[in-house]
Amino acid sequence: MSLRKPTETEQLYLDFDGFFASVEQQARPQLRGKPVGVIPFDTTDHSCVIACSKEAKKRGVKNVMPIREAKRRCPEILLVPQSPDLYRRAHNTLVNEIASVLPIDAIKSIDELTCKLDVAAQRDPRATAEAIKARIHTHVGPHITCSVGLAANRQLAKIACKMDKPNGITLWHPSNMPGPLLQVDFDDVPGIGSRMQRRLFQAGIFSMRSLLATSPKQMRQLWRNVTGERLWYALHGYDIKAQPSERGMFGHSRVLPPENRSLAGAKAAARLLLTKAARRMRREDYYASRLWLHFALKTGPKQSVGHSGDLSFPAMKDDQACLAALDRLFDHSSRNFPRHCRVLRVGVALYGLSKATARQLDLFYDDDLIRQKWERATTAIDFLNTKYGQTIVSIGPWKPPAGGYAGGKISYTRVPSAEDFW
Repeated sequence: MSLRKPTETEQLYLDFDGFFASVEQQARPQLRGKPVGVIPFDTTDHSCVIACSKEAKKRGVKNVMPIREAKRRCPEILLVPQSPDLYRRAHNTLVNEIASVLPIDAIKSIDELTCKLDVAAQRDPRATAEAIKARIHTHVGPHITCSVGLAANRQLAKIACKMDKPNGITLWHPSNMPGPLLQVDFDDVPGIGSRMQRRLFQAGIFSMRSLLATSPKQMRQLWRNVTGERLWYALHGYDIKAQPSERGMFGHSRVLPPENRSLAGAKAAARLLLTKAARRMRREDYYASRLWLHFALKTGPKQSVGHSGDLSFPAMKDDQACLAALDRLFDHSSRNFPRHCRVLRVGVALYGLSKATARQLDLFYDDDLIRQKWERATTAIDFLNTKYGQTIVSIGPWKPPAGGYAGGKISYTRVPSAEDFW
């Protein structure tokens, strides 16, 4: 753990304001200045607002709010179906514009990124943030805005970024700390969720002032792992390097359109989602040894339940093996469904990952000949689809559900690639 404590502002954290809705407003003049809600598809009110514009937020609409509740709070809200490929292209354009002002250190999600300030930028961090905003305004458009936090390290910059939304700039110079931090609520500190807040309250810690007065070892004990100690150093202005992360799974989920909420519709959607997850897995050169399948089931007028299952198998990456495992798991899971239920959502995930170079064969399962045959077939399928930029070959039928974007939907945690939309 690095214990260097910067004396200058070294990190910039940028968060786009209402990203998906603002991209829609920039692309569609008729939406500008009006309350906008982005929804999965436009064929039903039995879904939710995935994201909303600042005008909608001012009227009480929130992200992931049921459509009917959003309409009750804001009758004039304009609901538009999601356009994930538009958001992907907007993200890439915005990243290029920001990088022309300051090198990007890390892309945290489709609407958040961080930059390390160079020596020149450290002399006037606010001017650097204003230059980024001006570049976006001039070269992309005035309807996509961002909030910027500037501080000694990434954690403090991210907290500062939330202090003046939307379209603000918050600068916390190390010489002024911890003053501004003392006014921050626990809700605005990444790493302090509702469960952690309860634990802090039980320990008699009710404010940032009392949290900062603890010791690193106390923070470790409160969090019950080293994360608490790392957070203590970050909140005290030290330059804490981010821990390297490992890929844990490849997955997709999908809210099903009303006409596809049967077992047959759910299975067809699950096959598409799993195929796309397997393609992503192969692009990153992994094998998987477990499959997870989840359903959200509607069992009554106001009743819904979740149901999930998983399956282990020898490490694999080809479509045939993945889909065969899905068939087994789907049929086994669906036998336990309540009668007359409808499937609202289906999700799949491949996990138990290993790099192709580290794959170990099962001692009692000689799959070499069969596996190699299907891997060669899958490689040929991937080659043809890549060549033509669309799914022209698949194992089994390829019928995306209404609304499209199976496997390429809105994602807050990753940036989709062009291949996700084939």
